[in-house]
Amino acid sequence: MIIGQIYEKKGNLLYLCVNFMTECFNNISESGFSALLDVLLAGKSPGREGWRLLLAGLDDGQDESLRTLAAEAARKHFGNGIFIRGLVEISSWCRNNCYYCGLRRSNRFASRYRLSQEQILDCCREGARLGFGTFVLQGGEDGEQDEDWIEELVGKLRAEFPGHAITLSVGERDGEVYRRWRDAGADRYLLRHETRNEAHYARLHPREMDGARRRECLRTLKALGYQTGAGMMVGSPGQTWDCLLDDIAFLEELEPEMIGMGPFVPAAHTPFARHSAGSVSLTLRLIALMRLRFPEALIPATTALATLDAHGREAGILAGANVVMPNLSPLAVRGQYSIYDHKASGGSEAAEGLGRLEQDLKKIGYHISYGRGDSPGHGVGKQL
Repeated sequence: MIIGQIYEKKGNLLYLCVNFMTECFNNISESGFSALLDVLLAGKSPGREGWRLLLAGLDDGQDESLRTLAAEAARKHFGNGIFIRGLVEISSWCRNNCYYCGLRRSNRFASRYRLSQEQILDCCREGARLGFGTFVLQGGEDGEQDEDWIEELVGKLRAEFPGHAITLSVGERDGEVYRRWRDAGADRYLLRHETRNEAHYARLHPREMDGARRRECLRTLKALGYQTGAGMMVGSPGQTWDCLLDDIAFLEELEPEMIGMGPFVPAAHTPFARHSAGSVSLTLRLIALMRLRFPEALIPATTALATLDAHGREAGILAGANVVMPNLSPLAVRGQYSIYDHKASGGSEAAEGLGRLEQDLKKIGYHISYGRGDSPGHGVGKQL
């Protein structure tokens, strides 16, 4: 049962915005809950109906127990250190027109910029000085920063920072392009699949975009030896429990090294600008469940969590997340990379706020873990 339908009139178009659904499930018994946890701790999948119960059938006490167990699992594999990644947002130009994204090409109100290679190198130099062992280059699919340009940039970064990890997050490309970037020195690639459900994918993207192509890109990245990151938005428009169950099934098939899950946050001047934000609590539940299912995964406490909840980052860590990505982008452009409204990019979400981040982590029993922070078994020079 989907509830909370809201109709918005924009010009001559009628938009149907469906709030994230609520379904009525009986809570799982304690014995049933324990049995499902035993399956996860044994490294197995509880199956679709087991996942459904774990997603939608927990009471508050069970939810708290789940997060505690997930945090323990993360500490078992990674200790109390939280990996940091230096995020450089290299361009706010994008050829795509995703309905939820503030950088969509039809958004004439978006502030546009693109960093030069030298600006990006300067950001990474500052990151290296601060102790970051990984740089994440994230941007829209910008035609000016084309395949050759990115290959050249990666080569320069690899030459100057031979011991650092280089992560790319610049969208869908041909397999041969991914191979060239890998050969140039890229280690990791982030490409959220957003949603595995085809009908839901069509709800979020224009017709020229294809969910099957995105999933094939992820499989190609895995085959090429990238540490590969997939993931989804929680509470995106039209999402149902079955959509999330499809997402989990895809993650179980792909077995990515990195899993990024953040709540949907609306962006101004997009078709979903007035849609409700996703649920922080459900996002935390998914982080905990994915930690137990993929105990060695790199799972970030996302900026979207920190945007919706002042303590969202810490809550994500206490639910099993083990990565944060402070912003290394030039101060002058941080506010222009507006994929959604009010994106957190200052304070302890910023690279220059590592002292504050360390203090915040210490309060909950954690500390910054410097260095590359590779997926276990996939360090320097290792292939999948």
